[in-house]
Amino acid sequence: MATTPSLGKRIWLVFILGTISATGPLSIDLYLPALPEMTRDLQTHASLIQLSLSACLLGLAIGQLISGPLSDKYGRKGPLIVGFLSFGMVSLLIASSHSVYLLIGLRFIQGLASASGQVLSRAIASDLFSGPLLTKFYSMLSAVNGIFPVISPIIGGYIIKYVEWQGVFILLALIGFIVSIAIWMGIKETLPFASRISGSPINSIIEMFSLLKNTKFVKLVIASGLVYGGLFSYISASSFVFQNYFHMNVANFGFLYAMNGIGIAIGSAIPGLLATRVSESQQIRFVLGSTFMTALALISSWFLLNNLLTVTILVLLMVFQFGMLFTLTTSVIMNLSLKNSGGISALLGLSQNAIGGIMSPIVGVMGSQTYLPMAISIAGCIGLSLILFLKINSSNQLKQ
Repeated sequence: MATTPSLGKRIWLVFILGTISATGPLSIDLYLPALPEMTRDLQTHASLIQLSLSACLLGLAIGQLISGPLSDKYGRKGPLIVGFLSFGMVSLLIASSHSVYLLIGLRFIQGLASASGQVLSRAIASDLFSGPLLTKFYSMLSAVNGIFPVISPIIGGYIIKYVEWQGVFILLALIGFIVSIAIWMGIKETLPFASRISGSPINSIIEMFSLLKNTKFVKLVIASGLVYGGLFSYISASSFVFQNYFHMNVANFGFLYAMNGIGIAIGSAIPGLLATRVSESQQIRFVLGSTFMTALALISSWFLLNNLLTVTILVLLMVFQFGMLFTLTTSVIMNLSLKNSGGISALLGLSQNAIGGIMSPIVGVMGSQTYLPMAISIAGCIGLSLILFLKINSSNQLKQ
């Protein structure tokens, strides 16, 4: 493990890693207000447009399986630069797309390209920190990530107010190129040669998949993925629920989505404050239970208090708890005493993005004119995640 950076360097590291890791989610959040317009412009169905969201998520998942192991072999910095240069170029191609099927394919490639940001930001943090300090760092990192969901739907809403939806992806292209320069100039290599996996790149991939022999590790990774399944059940349905069902305009939806982003950011910071007093496993079980109860309340509201205010309050409470869970599940997994943190981070990202990608079209098929399918999907994902976590008795059992 590297020497712990000074406070000033940690603040800079939180900012730049937060920006890097948020680029993948930014490619989702920024275009959410444009989904209804894209549906009309490309003359397609809502579930097919939502499939472009799933394609990006699946690309993020698979891309992490490439960049994670390669970073254990070659270091963290090189894969980051290549990934974000590719992200910028693919974003320009998406802006010139006129077919929903081409859009879906390019979104998959865009996800592949941006995957390095998510997987390697976690790995870099794991190179530098451990224990409660890693939890505190992930809390700060997740809070910075929360800034982007706050501002990106607002920016996306104003972009499509004045230009066509293609402007969103032109902006993403610029972000990709700027981030590439920031990585080159602002990040030092954190994985020394002595700590890298020797042999061919295939050895790194084999080392990563050998983690799947640990059944408790697999349960934990799937449980974390189910939390993301709950989040993306909300993300994929939110624009249709609030704009179509509750008849909100684009600007108001952007503001509402921003408030939920603030909720995620605040929730992400809470585990770091509790890290030295309450264990991560205790926090996870409690927050999963409360999130499940909130999801049940959202289901009940469809039959008892079906109005915008009730749904808004329950959703805000739910995403606040999602923020806590993101920090906690990431910290528990990345704190495992294993060598290949790039591979660990890749499998974590695979579970999160793959399950999120699966849930997005399922919610769309179940219906986009009501919030009940969204609520049922969230409750199902969180309930299954809670069951898995309850089967893991203590964090010590997770170590190899």
